[in-house]
Amino acid sequence: MFGVWGRILDVDLDTNTSRILDVPEEVFRKFVGGRGLAAWLLWDELGDRWESVDPLGPENLLLVLTGPLTGYYPGAKLVVSGKSPQSNGVVGSTVSSELAVDIKTAGYDGLIIRGASETPVYIYVDSHGAQIRDASPLWGLGGLKLIAALNHLLESDLNAGRGLDVVPSYIYIGPAGENLVRTSVVMSKLTHAAGYGGYGALMGSKKVKAVVAKGSGPMPPVHDSEGFARAWREALGELCDRMRTFRYWGTTQGLWTTGYRTSSEPIKNWMEEWHNIRAFTHEVLERKCWVRNLWSDWGCPTSCMKVSKVLDNGTTYVTDGPDYEMGAYLGSNLGVFDMPSVVKLSALADELGLCGIQTGNVLGFAIELFERGYLSRVDVGCELRWGNVECVRKFMEDIAYRRGLGGLMAEGTYRAALKLSTSKGVDLLKYAVQVKGIAVGAHGVRSGLDYPQKIAYAGSVQGGDHTSTAGTPVKSTESEAFSAFLDSAVVCIFNTMEVEKLVTYMNVVTGWGLTEDDLYASGVRILTLQRVLLLLGGPDVFWDPRVHDDNPERFYEPLPGGPKAGGAPRREDVRIELGRYYSELGWDELGIPKEETLERLGLVELAREIGRVKARLGINA
Repeated sequence: MFGVWGRILDVDLDTNTSRILDVPEEVFRKFVGGRGLAAWLLWDELGDRWESVDPLGPENLLLVLTGPLTGYYPGAKLVVSGKSPQSNGVVGSTVSSELAVDIKTAGYDGLIIRGASETPVYIYVDSHGAQIRDASPLWGLGGLKLIAALNHLLESDLNAGRGLDVVPSYIYIGPAGENLVRTSVVMSKLTHAAGYGGYGALMGSKKVKAVVAKGSGPMPPVHDSEGFARAWREALGELCDRMRTFRYWGTTQGLWTTGYRTSSEPIKNWMEEWHNIRAFTHEVLERKCWVRNLWSDWGCPTSCMKVSKVLDNGTTYVTDGPDYEMGAYLGSNLGVFDMPSVVKLSALADELGLCGIQTGNVLGFAIELFERGYLSRVDVGCELRWGNVECVRKFMEDIAYRRGLGGLMAEGTYRAALKLSTSKGVDLLKYAVQVKGIAVGAHGVRSGLDYPQKIAYAGSVQGGDHTSTAGTPVKSTESEAFSAFLDSAVVCIFNTMEVEKLVTYMNVVTGWGLTEDDLYASGVRILTLQRVLLLLGGPDVFWDPRVHDDNPERFYEPLPGGPKAGGAPRREDVRIELGRYYSELGWDELGIPKEETLERLGLVELAREIGRVKARLGINA
């Protein structure tokens, strides 16, 4: 094999043992790695009983996976996956982390973590296998204190004759993950997160505080070393040149451009998507808060990350940019337009291990309910109104520690809306801006200027994930098939190149001889598997494509202001476009893969699961 080892380290927390799981090259050729490999591993082990597997139970698998381009392509990305506590399907959640390279140089393509420990542990991985170590002193710690304490614990591993004398890399969870909050994340390096999917809660359910790796060996061999060296130099040169402006401002510039220019930024729980507030821009952030520009992870020439710092009443708040998604969801979506306050909220989310998107979404939902009178000061403990930063801070901590009403909101926007609708006797789902249990990313579809495809979220197998949106034609970078390939390869979405160049890169590393058609076919195969597992769902919520393959209700309300005032998609047009999209994928009118599609993709065994989906939906097989 080239580019991959064909070995997964399988760690069993029930028996305190680990073993090597050999993965045939055929599986990599079909599912590539990362997100695709996660879908295959989960289907292979849990597919026959998917509906009954509790995402927060010991039977679920936590997967930490690399791809064939990990360590070879500019940047260092990792995929975290499992049965999602948010969607009950499979989400490939990516995070920037040198852990990806350490796992690969330790001799593995990734980790399976199964079972659950009775006491807090962290998992240490090197070329000798896995050690399951006591993490009791780390349990309960937030980001800053955890990093200091874990680095201290790992000092004994520095001079163990394994690799460079540097602290091993790791991912971890904060208090929110420990408390099984469905909007929690798997963190890395204080400010990076695998946000979508709710995998912080899955990691917490297994009592795993951190996963650490120290690689000291070589990378897997590449097929064409001279061709690889040439492709690597070309990629570095192209990215260094093409990303000059993006490098300086990062995604933070979206706080102005996505709101003012494309009218698609979440403002007050998406009641508006346009603003012209000059105080709410990347330029103000740079002047007031940035202490470091051009921060990047291993091997990344784009360097789009920043570091912000705010001092307030003797407390120091440190976070990324905030990047666009964090800034929009913990800023404009909550009616907060003061940049230092946005930095403070972003730093708190990082510290607690909360997803800025998912938690910002449920906070916006809660504030709107408060403003409309469905929630009161008695429920929340403070005046949860637009722009009330101190109350938002308190409520964010309530969510992370599941205190009072925060315990309900810790279930995420969809589940909280379902339960509140029942208890209040009124439909509150219309204020929940989510798709299949996952809050939509901070890019609206109503203006058609940012995300022009009306089905971007409605047709995605990863719900509201803004990095994996549906679109046509399927054989294009507009398609989720392309996103599925990138997440499987594993390549950062900002470091992509033309498809032809990506195919060449894959071939010099793996020797697979792929064509562009093969690239999209692998993406469709991964989507098809993810789609069926999503429709199986369960055990607490299930999805009916006739109801849930749709945009949030709010996205059908006309935009109230800005250059695209009055804009909104029509539901009948969304249904028509979904039909076209499904047809291109080889799925039927409800988005259920056809028998001939399974044969073409080499997934005939998936017919067993499709039969169960149709039975639940009352559709004749």
